[in-house]
Amino acid sequence: MAEILLMISVFVFSFVAGYFLISSVPPLLHTPLMSMTNAVSGMTILGAVSLFAVETDLIQKELGLVAVIMAAFNVAGGFAVTDRMLSLFRKKEQSQ
Repeated sequence: MAEILLMISVFVFSFVAGYFLISSVPPLLHTPLMSMTNAVSGMTILGAVSLFAVETDLIQKELGLVAVIMAAFNVAGGFAVTDRMLSLFRKKEQSQ
């Protein structure tokens, strides 16, 4: 019972923290929003990895593994999109 309560509290904390992080970014700023979603995915990874530190059932470990994989995919994609967007604002070197 204590494990389920811990997992629910981690989920609620992550939800509230993610909501406040994302809602504080103006909608017109795409790159900071991507940075915030990367931060939320990083928190998801930390929460899922901390699940492996305690004694849990196999299904809980499998769900934690799925969460780590999905969040890591989101972080990698977010960095790729942010880098591509920032490359639009870099000055192109002129060839002579």
